[in-house]
Amino acid sequence: MTRDTNRLSRLMHISWDIQKQRHNTRSKALTQAWAIFSNEDITVHYLTRKLNHHKQVSKQIEGQFALFNK
Repeated sequence: MTRDTNRLSRLMHISWDIQKQRHNTRSKALTQAWAIFSNEDITVHYLTRKLNHHKQVSKQIEGQFALFNK
C-alpha cells in the first residue's frame, strides 16, 4: 500500500511542477508526468546524454541515475 502511495505522490509532484512551469492545464500536466514516469529508463538515458553533451556514459554510471526507487 505504501509503495503505491509513494508512486502516486511522486507522479503528482512531477505533474504539479510541469503545470506550474509550463502553465498547462491539470490534465495535460498529468499526462506528461505519466509519460515521464512510465518511461523512466528512456528519460534517464536522454537526460544523461543531454547533460554530458552527447558523450558516452558507462552503463554503471547510467544505472546510478535512477529517478524512482523500484
